[in-house]
Amino acid sequence: MKILFSTLVALFLVIAGPFAAELGDDGLHKAPWMRDTFKDLSEDLAEANAEGKRLMVLIEQRGCIYCKKMHEEVFPVEEVKAYMDDHYFVVQINMFGDVEVTDFDGTELPEKDMVRKWGALFTPTILFFPEEVASGTSAAQAAVATMPGAFGRHTTFNMLNWIVEKGYDGDESFQKHHARRFADQGN
Repeated sequence: MKILFSTLVALFLVIAGPFAAELGDDGLHKAPWMRDTFKDLSEDLAEANAEGKRLMVLIEQRGCIYCKKMHEEVFPVEEVKAYMDDHYFVVQINMFGDVEVTDFDGTELPEKDMVRKWGALFTPTILFFPEEVASGTSAAQAAVATMPGAFGRHTTFNMLNWIVEKGYDGDESFQKHHARRFADQGN
């Protein structure tokens, strides 16, 4: 009986393992690809550039069912996870948090006030940044794309690719890029 129980527990962990999202003390989902920084966006951008990665800010809140969906159904998908590991420097912001954030324009505010300054209304919201941000520019102005809300694995993966490929500088909108890639992915 003890062996059967141990086997069932092990089987459950193997099946549930990739989908289990760890919660931090702040109630937000934590993933190995997230960076624990001082939340100074200019410093984070410099560090991302030094690693050859793109800066991504992920705004979430405690109890967000859509954040949970992303952390359990989208981010653990191997191609999404691997792409994020290889190409992104991810900083998490708590929509209602009190940790100080320094915006690109030098403004220092608690997370909750910074999120309000940026005009983010939904969680998750993902902000993607270029390699260079002009001084005096806020994160909301500097973002090359904003992804408000939860999306499926293909939309998310295609957005991650579009940013890395600098599709925002080209003449193929994200919607056209996504439709083309989605068709190529056999879906």
